[in-house]
Amino acid sequence: MDYDRLVNTAADIGYLLISNGAEISRAEESMRRIFSAYGTEAGEVFAIPTFINVSVSTPDGRPVTAIRRIPARQVNMNRVDKANDLCRRMCQAKPELSAVNREIRRINKMPSVPVSVQTVAFAFVAAAFTLFYGGNPADAAISFLCGALIKPIWQLLEHFHVNQFFIYVAASYVPTAVALVFSNSFISLNYDKIIIGALMNLVPGIAITDFMRDIIAGDMIAGVLRFTESLMIAAAIAIGAGVALITTRMFMGV
Repeated sequence: MDYDRLVNTAADIGYLLISNGAEISRAEESMRRIFSAYGTEAGEVFAIPTFINVSVSTPDGRPVTAIRRIPARQVNMNRVDKANDLCRRMCQAKPELSAVNREIRRINKMPSVPVSVQTVAFAFVAAAFTLFYGGNPADAAISFLCGALIKPIWQLLEHFHVNQFFIYVAASYVPTAVALVFSNSFISLNYDKIIIGALMNLVPGIAITDFMRDIIAGDMIAGVLRFTESLMIAAAIAIGAGVALITTRMFMGV
């Protein structure tokens, strides 16, 4: 057994899972199952949302360790599903690790949903939530526009490697400001319903779900970190919307 390759392969799968939105408990269990399938019972795994440490002991007592830093994460359930399927196949068929590494590279190269499709999805989500919270069709139309602005702004700021906190601030500021400008021009609009609908796109639902699942699974450190991340995102959304409310009232009297 090439223990160095086994450890690095398991770490790569854990990285693939966590960096694409999987919960910590799922990633750790997947790596442990891989070690068990390949006959290595003395494998140890420690993971948090930004870090993975994987270690096994060879039969002669030599420790083999791999560390992965996870600088950025996204939500791509298609890649998570493919990584889960790969892990199951490893546990059942025990393929050659070289073939597994090729599959990992293939999954990493899988294209994400096109930005245009994501933009339309953001717009429809915004309009739907505006109607859900009691807005009228005119509110939903403006919310559709506000929601469509979020993804292009996000992509632009990511291109310039802006910190994620400030991306959330900007992504909440722009649709809020647009909603207030339109509501100042058309009396029949309810700007609060429009803003709520648009900003629902930014609510960290995955992070909230993951931190609860991690805490229930006993991964307290990972759960607290994800909880903190959720609070920071909520604060960024509130700051962006609050600044938009203040500035538009100063300049337009909304």
